[in-house]
Amino acid sequence: MAKKGFIPQKLRPWIEARKKFGLSHAQIQMARELGLNPKNFGSLANHKQEPWKAPLPEFIEDIYEKQFGKSQPDDIRSIEMKLKEKAKNKEENKATKQALVDAADNIT
Repeated sequence: MAKKGFIPQKLRPWIEARKKFGLSHAQIQMARELGLNPKNFGSLANHKQEPWKAPLPEFIEDIYEKQFGKSQPDDIRSIEMKLKEKAKNKEENKATKQALVDAADNIT
């Protein structure tokens, strides 16, 4: 069984990028849907040394709007919320399977 509060390795860079660059949950979700790499955010967020670049939050929002035609995702959820929901669904599925196995054992 997974530890409580466990965060998979593939999602850790997104959480670190959110904290490091001051992004909101919505902006992280937009970046993930766009297929951006959180390890490359440093080069994208270099707007102080390169004034022609937009700040990273604005950049993500602009390209999301160009790509999907809307300003924000329909359902904004943090990575942590998604992990909790996934764990909850996994537990429910496990309980359902166990109930089916118990019912099958009672029949025979």
